[in-house]
Amino acid sequence: MTSRTTNQADVIPLRPLPTAAVDPAPRDLSQDLPRDPLWRDLVGEVLRRERRSQGRTLKDVSEASRISMAYLSEVERGRKEASSEVLAAAAQALGLSLADVLALAGERLVSLAAARTRSRSRSRSLGTAGGHRSVRTAGPVRPAGPMGGVLLAA
Repeated sequence: MTSRTTNQADVIPLRPLPTAAVDPAPRDLSQDLPRDPLWRDLVGEVLRRERRSQGRTLKDVSEASRISMAYLSEVERGRKEASSEVLAAAAQALGLSLADVLALAGERLVSLAAARTRSRSRSRSLGTAGGHRSVRTAGPVRPAGPMGGVLLAA
């Protein structure tokens, strides 16, 4: 073993690596579905959408929140995982609470997960004989468990 190989670390990528151009295995249609987004991407999307809807510049919100413009830009683009203090300052500068920002990001995550589930169901149903989809009917949904009346759909 050379000194060069002893200094190498095992790296586990956070995002999946691209697949090889030629894949001898049968194609799995679920691989074409979008991956679950990272939380930092969702939060950044909410901050950017709110800032733009208010017609404010990055510089304006940066000064109001006392966050550097470069860092705030990276948070908005999902490049940096902001601390709760940074998120609270950015939210306050936009006239929101931290809970508002997190709730909006959570709503987006739920809608993306629901869309992904629908896409996965469609891709599976296309593979059934005759192209028929099974339709499941059910009575009213009753929330159960420790969440009480809160029901999250995915």
